[in-house]
Amino acid sequence: MGEKALSMGHRHVLWLCALIVVMLMGNHGSQAQISRASFPKGFTFGTASSAFQYEGAVKEDGRGATVWDTFSHEFGKILDRSNADVAVDQYHLYKEDVQLMKDMGMDAYRFSIAWSRIFPNGSGEINQAGVDHYNNLINALLAQGIEPYVTLFHWDLPQALEDSYKGWLDPQIIKDFANYAETCFQKFGDRVKHWITFNEPHTLAIQGYDVGLQAPGRCSVLLHLFCRAGNSATEPYIFAHNMLLSHATVADIYRNKYKGKQGGQLGVAFDVIWFEPGSNSTDDIEAAQRAQDFQLGWFLEPLLFGTYPSSMVSRVGDRLPKFSASESALLKNSLDFIGINHYTTFYAYKNSTNIIGDLFNDALADSGAITLPFKGFTAIGDRANSIWLYIVPTGMRSLMNYIRTKYGNPPVIITENGMDDPNNALTQIKDALKDEKRIKYHNDYLTNLLAAIKEDGCNVKGYFVWSLLDNWEWAAGYTSRFGLYFVDYKDKLKRYPKDSVQWFKKFLSSVS
Repeated sequence: MGEKALSMGHRHVLWLCALIVVMLMGNHGSQAQISRASFPKGFTFGTASSAFQYEGAVKEDGRGATVWDTFSHEFGKILDRSNADVAVDQYHLYKEDVQLMKDMGMDAYRFSIAWSRIFPNGSGEINQAGVDHYNNLINALLAQGIEPYVTLFHWDLPQALEDSYKGWLDPQIIKDFANYAETCFQKFGDRVKHWITFNEPHTLAIQGYDVGLQAPGRCSVLLHLFCRAGNSATEPYIFAHNMLLSHATVADIYRNKYKGKQGGQLGVAFDVIWFEPGSNSTDDIEAAQRAQDFQLGWFLEPLLFGTYPSSMVSRVGDRLPKFSASESALLKNSLDFIGINHYTTFYAYKNSTNIIGDLFNDALADSGAITLPFKGFTAIGDRANSIWLYIVPTGMRSLMNYIRTKYGNPPVIITENGMDDPNNALTQIKDALKDEKRIKYHNDYLTNLLAAIKEDGCNVKGYFVWSLLDNWEWAAGYTSRFGLYFVDYKDKLKRYPKDSVQWFKKFLSSVS
């Protein structure tokens, strides 16, 4: 009896010791373990923004109107009926914001140039005041040791081009975008070494030309119940085709005329949800692959291989435009790096009913996959504020390995990653600054990114947080707060550091 009691007691003590060790390891945990020093030497950390969401000053210094100015002033288009006429006023407050980045220890800042500040009508005479503004911003960044990463097009098409020939739906856009891009290379390329021609072309194809929930708000869903004009079955593909050819044309110009002297790189920032098959069935596994073909493959494969994914060619048929032999050659290998905007993971299921296709006849239905953040009634992860943003850190590692294995391990930059809190008028600022959920989000996604780099050999070169500041979040208006810094919209747009700022400051200050 005594011997048995001793044996049980001994095991109990060992179990307690093991538990204490596990708890201590957990407390030391991944948050304490990862830092800048964990990542390869030269890995870039930065924050990201876009002109329309940040600048404001929409009628100052010769800036022309954009499709988003028009769209955001239409009734019922923006959730809180706001607009971005002022946004967070970075046009005037950029020096203060550059200092915030410097204080945090960030290496780089990704921002976009507003096409209509350089060419108010999309083409024609250059607006020198716009050139001056971006020169001032770039110089302010460099003076603080912060590298500019410049996006040429972040959705804010000059309204004049939409009015003149329906913008991205006409091949004329290729010439006008190339002229705008080359002007930027001429004016800023001596200091800008990382160019992103387009931000999230897939989002714009679907939201802007398929379902009409973003500018220019075109669709044919339910006989134009939601949009005045458009064709959801064809226009997303026409838009994408012209955008791809625009990138290839600009890449050719840069490589032939500017790269040798300026030494920069060109990429595209793709929006990529990671898709997990909803089950182990062959149908769902194939559906997940098709969903990825119709998301990332749609835009990436032409820029790597000169052709659309075979699943798109077979399923879309004659509605998918074709590249000529010369266009295919121009497109092929026209990327120096791949930008990835990654936030969340969904399940993918085979669309067995085709109800969506029968009702809407659109690009979303063409993949034959249904993507949802649920399996039955169970969510794939904890949700942020946005209805689409579920927190699944392992998706980052899975996505990086997918790109590594499918596309030959090209250079990748995470051009956006982040999560939002609600903008609750009843929440006091001191409470809104306590963003432990955001800290955990970045810690866990960075931990998975680090594993993809160190353990799996993924070729990832940088990571940009969306976003430096709370900002105007497209159709969600001001209802969503993605920032590391809280912006007080009620008091002169004052910036307050959230707890995540202190976390990043500590993360970035660790060099050994």
